[in-house]
Amino acid sequence: MATQWWVRPRFDGGCDYVRLRLDGSPAADPAGNVEWIEGSHLPPQMPLLKKRLWFSAELAQRRQLQLQASGFEPSQPVF
Repeated sequence: MATQWWVRPRFDGGCDYVRLRLDGSPAADPAGNVEWIEGSHLPPQMPLLKKRLWFSAELAQRRQLQLQASGFEPSQPVF
């Protein structure tokens, strides 16, 4: 799977999201890192990008556990 989405619903009807682009995807870092994009979305507005980072695959897995502890769940693409 080249892309993973993690989503946490908000009380206002929007959601916070994290999108991971894994190795093999064109936007992945050549060193084998994972692109980590955090943002929020409240339809019909455009998504808001909060952070864009690159992590090693190992660190990204540990951060996914933190996402689950914070209420994020795996999801279909938000937009």
